[in-house]
Amino acid sequence: MEPIDVAIRDESIRLGQFLKLANLVETGGLAKELIAEGQVSVNGEVDTRRGKVLRPGDVVSVAGMSARVATTDEVDDDYFDEATADDDFDPEKWRNL
Repeated sequence: MEPIDVAIRDESIRLGQFLKLANLVETGGLAKELIAEGQVSVNGEVDTRRGKVLRPGDVVSVAGMSARVATTDEVDDDYFDEATADDDFDPEKWRNL
């Protein structure tokens, strides 16, 4: 299965953060657990470091799903910025649910 491209804002991102950003896991706790158990691979090799630094081009795989670290320039989707969003969504309403 071809990895999906997931854009990051900065030059790098940590493995645990990327798993959540790419929706490969639901929580940081689950990310930590899967990484520690050796169920996450980076560029085809198992990596057990939650703080491993990823850069654009790296491919992360877990549970049969894969995502590639990309820059915002490489991804067709517009980056969603909550601060400049032009809609009626109120994040305060949903923050503590």
